[in-house]
Amino acid sequence: MSRHYIYRPLAVMAVLSAVACSKLLPEAPPDDSLLDGPVAGLTSAELQRFLAGDVAFNDEIFNSASGLGPLFVAPSCGSCHAGDGKGHPVNALTRFGQTDANGNQYLDMGGPQLQHRALPGYSPETIPIGTTSSVLLAPANTGLGFIEAVSDADILAMADPNDMDGDGISGVPNWIAVKAYSTLRPNAVEQNGKYIGRFGKKSAAYDLLQQTAGAYAQDIGVNSAFEPFDVYSGNEVDPEVPNVIVHDVVFYLQTLKAPIQRRQTDAHVVRGGEVFNQIGCVKCHVAELTTGPSPIAALSNKSFRPYSDLLLHDMGLGLDDGYTEGSALTSEWRTPPLWGLGLAEDSQGGAVYLMHDGRATSIEEAILMHGGEATVSREAFVQLSMIDRDALLAFLKSL
Repeated sequence: MSRHYIYRPLAVMAVLSAVACSKLLPEAPPDDSLLDGPVAGLTSAELQRFLAGDVAFNDEIFNSASGLGPLFVAPSCGSCHAGDGKGHPVNALTRFGQTDANGNQYLDMGGPQLQHRALPGYSPETIPIGTTSSVLLAPANTGLGFIEAVSDADILAMADPNDMDGDGISGVPNWIAVKAYSTLRPNAVEQNGKYIGRFGKKSAAYDLLQQTAGAYAQDIGVNSAFEPFDVYSGNEVDPEVPNVIVHDVVFYLQTLKAPIQRRQTDAHVVRGGEVFNQIGCVKCHVAELTTGPSPIAALSNKSFRPYSDLLLHDMGLGLDDGYTEGSALTSEWRTPPLWGLGLAEDSQGGAVYLMHDGRATSIEEAILMHGGEATVSREAFVQLSMIDRDALLAFLKSL
């Protein structure tokens, strides 16, 4: 038989197999429906580092042999950040002890974070009697590198501590002590030996290295050279996670893409954006910011739309949980970025849990909980026509 006739059936089978597979395999979801994925413009070497950080963040599950605990909150980074999105109340963090800006007086009793799980043979922590505590949901991870690269000068330009413009809004930075291992960003602004924090519910972390090293130690009970003191014994221990892994995770968090708004040209969404501005939400949830220079070229001098001023605002008695970090008051919270809000339910089990502790189960409910500096905007929302209210909610769900 001719070799020509032998190869023809094989070629036909290969084509049919390819066609069949293309019909069986699902199409990739649209990029704007996902929170994970790298920022555009990374080099091939940077993409490799991003993937290494992705594996360490999402696939590494610690156990007793690899350093978990003995006290911990969760066994992995991805446990609290499914799909790099917002956390769920079942894996919330609890902070306790501090009630003012003078420092936490309960560090020797496990503060500032409750480790409510323990390996066999150990007892989990309990909150000391008489202390205040605050429940905090894990935030979404995306776009953090852009936030880290905003200059201190730009953040201060949005602050109005004495409400000089008389609009009732007086955003302020959280001035915090910087960890010895953190590198000050270019043109960092200093005040009485402290610097501007920008990560966490009250902006108590200076940079993503502090956020990451602290999470390994406080959330997983895994120590590094950056945070070498064991939360159980208080003793300095040998690193349980190598520096290279910590840095890979930091790079991964820095280079996760920013959430992409959906339905941007939809007339209802466009109208909702106009209402958002008209009722003053944009005064705190500033739509667009710009990064300064960054060692990661893909993040340098880029405009992005987080819908946050990265400042602390007094949200009133209803959201005063009696606990604070850094120089923040107990009723002050950093303006949470709104980007990715419409995708929150994808990482929260099909429902939404909003505000710092997940107490709001809808966007509308979250708006109505705003007080303090946001009171005027909240009341303006209440007075909206149903058409404009629906448009505003459509806009927020598009982010």
